[in-house]
Order: sequence, then structure tokens, then C-alpha cells
Amino acid sequence: MEKIRVMITDDHSLIREGLKQLLEFDGSIEIVGEASNGTECLEKLNECNPEVLLLDINMPEKNGIEVLKQMKEENSPVKVLILTVHTEMDYLMKAVDIGVDGYILKDSESSELKKAIKAVKDGENYIQPSLIPSLNNYLLNRDSDNDKLTLLTNRELEVLVQVANGMFNKEIALNLNISERTVKNHISNIFKKIDVSDRTQAAVFAIKNNIIKLY
Repeated sequence: MEKIRVMITDDHSLIREGLKQLLEFDGSIEIVGEASNGTECLEKLNECNPEVLLLDINMPEKNGIEVLKQMKEENSPVKVLILTVHTEMDYLMKAVDIGVDGYILKDSESSELKKAIKAVKDGENYIQPSLIPSLNNYLLNRDSDNDKLTLLTNRELEVLVQVANGMFNKEIALNLNISERTVKNHISNIFKKIDVSDRTQAAVFAIKNNIIKLY
């Protein structure tokens, strides 16, 4: 049986050593390389030529999300399986949006990790089953936010950006060359459309949906 070629990138040597022993135990997987940070990982990828990269998120120099992004931008054929302690949806969604092949937690059973490695090697996507309900809820909420965003006019988006940046109505009026009364009307309409009740909630909505980055 041909072994699956795997590279491990994690900044903890004990974890790399443990994973190597665990994965190579039954002879179905071969660890062809290791790296302790994102920069080293990118440098070694071509040299090691793995089929699957096991990638931690929190690492020095370049983190796992940055490594994943660069690999996708360079159209790397290597499948990426993120192995992390992070259960937060923000990390998972960033990885999914960039195009990760799999996402699994470090508290998984070894059998599940091997199953995930085989799945991504075969061209399938693998998200740890325990994360899927939260992921689905997150996606539903995000879709709901996208619907709200489409209700906003360009001018309302401009006002929302200023609100999110902590500007007062007078400052917004000066910046956009409109009256304070008009600013108040815009803010009232924005609150209704995105279903918030104050400026702080509006700012959180803007940050969560990357509206500030758009302008």
C-alpha cells in the first residue's frame, strides 16, 4: 500500500514528535518533513513534496492562516489540514473562506485525524463533525447579515463606516458635507435596516462584516 506523504508544521517540538509517532505507527502514513513556523514551512514545502500539510494556526513569523493564504495564492497542489486548539468560528471561517481542505482539533482521536488526512488527500473536505453545528449557525447568521447589507445605500454605508470609526454626528456631517439632521436620519435608517439599537452594536456589525476594510 502506498503511504500518504504528510508534512507537520507546529511550533511545539513535542507535538511534532508525538504526531510523527502516532501517524506512522500503522504504516499508512509517512512524515516527509517538519517545520516549526510558517516561514520555514513555506521554504520546505517544495523540498519535502508532501501530499498533505498538517498546519497549526498559532505560530511565530507566519501563522497558519497566512501560510494557507500564500499557498492558495500560489496554487499549491498540497492539501492543507489545519490541526488546532481553536474552536472559535472566526478562525474556522477565515480558513474556509481562503479554501482550506480540512479543519480538525488537537483533542481529536487519532483515528479521526487519520480519517481526515485520508479524506483531504482524496480530494474531499473534512471539518471536524463537532464543529459543524456551530459552523452552520455562523453561516446562517452571516447570510442574514449579507441580506441586511444589501438594504444599505452607498451613503448609509459611508455613514456606518464613520460611526464604526467613533465619529460623532457633527464630525460625520463635516466629513460628508451634509447636515447633522441628515446624518441623524441616515443613522436612524441604518439602525432599522441592520437591526441594531445603538452605535456600539452598529460598530460591531461593521467590524464583523469587514465594512471598515471596504472604505
